[in-house]
Amino acid sequence: MICHAVSSTGARVGGREIVVVQDTSELALGGQRARANGYGPVGKGGALRGLLLHAGLALDAGSGALLGLIDAQVWNRDKGAVAPRRSRGTADKESQRRLDTAARAGEVLGTANRITVVSDRESDFYEHFACRPANTHLIVRACQNRKIKSTSEHADTLLFEFVDALTEAGRFGAKIPAAPGRKARETELAVRFSPVVLCKPQNGAARDLPETIALMLVDVREVSTPKDSEPIHWRLLTTHPVTSLSEARRIVDLYRMRWTIEEFFRTLKTAGFDIEEADIGDPLVMTKFVAAATVAAVTIMQLVKARDGTTDRQLADAFEPDDQPILEAVSARLEGKTERQKNPHPKGSLAFAAWVIARLGGWTGYYGKPGPKAMRWGLDDFQRIKFGTSLRLHDV
Repeated sequence: MICHAVSSTGARVGGREIVVVQDTSELALGGQRARANGYGPVGKGGALRGLLLHAGLALDAGSGALLGLIDAQVWNRDKGAVAPRRSRGTADKESQRRLDTAARAGEVLGTANRITVVSDRESDFYEHFACRPANTHLIVRACQNRKIKSTSEHADTLLFEFVDALTEAGRFGAKIPAAPGRKARETELAVRFSPVVLCKPQNGAARDLPETIALMLVDVREVSTPKDSEPIHWRLLTTHPVTSLSEARRIVDLYRMRWTIEEFFRTLKTAGFDIEEADIGDPLVMTKFVAAATVAAVTIMQLVKARDGTTDRQLADAFEPDDQPILEAVSARLEGKTERQKNPHPKGSLAFAAWVIARLGGWTGYYGKPGPKAMRWGLDDFQRIKFGTSLRLHDV
């Protein structure tokens, strides 16, 4: 299922500039009854102790449109105690998944015009930069205060101290979206940038890695302190060239697309599926369920974003060609006699499909906008119609 979804995404990216956002989330699975019976992340025997999902999503760099799934890996921390982190190679760590996703992006998105893999601080490890595929770029939020090599102007120093001493290159305004515990706000961001040369860590790095890696550093920080949250401060390491303020701002804009992966996990956990309440105690069954829900959650996000008809996305961005006549037939069946009861979107558009799926999910077409749960229920019903079965994900 995941392989098919990834392959379908690869077919949609030809000639586009693509951003791949990746991250890992822990799922506290098992449902209340299963956890009461001793299953779940901390249950006796550790049946589902620490089930994790690592996902990678492909976005159109120009519009931010979600094009599909690139990678999804589900695993269970059931091995008990492990060796100290520094004594293990990357292949034996969970961070290997981030290398795998970058490699998968390079393989699957080969017809794209340009590929940039964007990650948060957990991806700031030396191997991630040293082992990147030749046809991909990276943007990673720095976490490690690394030693950097001296240049003609600067002696050997640490990364954070180096960037704090840089001259400000300029400022630009930005809108920070609302998030849990934070209101949306307009703000001003100050930018600094410079080439840096990372030194290979003395501990933990494989022997065959290069001794240094040349990157660009883009530092962006909020000028004022907001009342309800910490000010933004991102130190971004990238393989993209940056020679001007506009190019630095472009790196910041690409990094901000990482928010889509947060929306994806929210759709999977609470907004669309409530997956953590699935009443399944068997780890293998739950792993398969997570994989199926992951594929569906991507489609649900695409439909929610397309529901207003303002994104100009096509049906092929989320559905198979054979789905179009089914969607058109269902639309005709759901439409009423008045204008408000008719599908207002052109056939072949993703907005047309979103209207159909939302109506199947119980949306009347009159009040409010259909959200993730309506799209989820409607997508279940569409699959039932398509395959002639009564099985629904929300019945599991």
